[in-house]
Amino acid sequence: MHSHTPTPGSRWPALRGGLNALLAALLFGASTPLLQQLGTGLGSFSTAALLYAGAALVGGLLRQPLEREAALRRGDIPRLLLMAFFGALLGPVALAWGLQHTSGSAAALMLTLEAVFTALLARALYREQLDRRVAAALLLLTLGGVALIWDRAQTQAANHLQSQLQGLLGLLAVLAATAAWGLDNTLSRALANRDPGQVVLYKSALGANASAVLAWCLSEPLPGLWPALGLLAVGATGYGLSLRCYLLAQRAFGAARTASVFAFAPFFGAGLAYALGERDGGLWLLLGGLLMILGLLLHLAESHAHEHSHEAVEHEHAHRHDDGHHDHDHQRSPMPQGLHSHRHRHSPITHAHAHVPDEHHSHSH
Repeated sequence: MHSHTPTPGSRWPALRGGLNALLAALLFGASTPLLQQLGTGLGSFSTAALLYAGAALVGGLLRQPLEREAALRRGDIPRLLLMAFFGALLGPVALAWGLQHTSGSAAALMLTLEAVFTALLARALYREQLDRRVAAALLLLTLGGVALIWDRAQTQAANHLQSQLQGLLGLLAVLAATAAWGLDNTLSRALANRDPGQVVLYKSALGANASAVLAWCLSEPLPGLWPALGLLAVGATGYGLSLRCYLLAQRAFGAARTASVFAFAPFFGAGLAYALGERDGGLWLLLGGLLMILGLLLHLAESHAHEHSHEAVEHEHAHRHDDGHHDHDHQRSPMPQGLHSHRHRHSPITHAHAHVPDEHHSHSH
């Protein structure tokens, strides 16, 4: 046992996770209107393949040494395959198709519903605490999504039936993408303590290869040089770097809270779409945006502290010795400073402090 000086991260446990999730949201949100422009005339599978090829490149460059981060294991392969299917194939393909059939601002805001799917799945699978405040926030997010669908119906009312149907189908495709990514987010929660560079690399490589094969089988048109480079860059930042930050946020404060902060991504996207000249949408679009903002603010205002017990556990993940939970001794000297990874044991303890549903606080209530 040894003492440590409290850091901002230990006094405010959601701080580090919130900042990582916000950065992930900014990177992904900016990618949506750029994707709509760069993907014009391209097939959905070709677009997804280029996006995740860029993400895989970033993942390879950001891999960490074994003494700093826990490596992926053979038992993680089935989960990685599912993450690649839902998050790197189904999600981006549905989004790419949807963006070609609806407005960028409405699609960007609809992506906020990813937080709803993720929070509900996190509650069901990981027992993450969702109090009445969080439930009200999820309801507001859902009502905002309904308002966006109604806005598409009103906006297309003056057009012929085929145009109305395409606009609604485009928005529903974006909704399908949010559901796929919500499931992907929940699956990735169990890998949040692995090296995020490795997770990004293997998930993205699997998705890029599968999308490329399907694009070839469907004879989708090849992109030009500049659109291809643009999509690679968008994939590197909006999908690769964003996913790495997202995994670090999940590690810090759980799947549901990460999704809540990440739900700001669509507002970054809608703002960029407006800056790029898009003026599509009416009062329902504005109402949907306001409902979603209220839902996000309510969700982030949650506070959670009570007495809880930790059972004895032995595991491996990146950790540091100033967070109040890792006070074990090291056999080697000097004591490692900052983040490092090795297998370690926690003794049983009962205490009370502000906490979030991270790796050490998945207890029931």
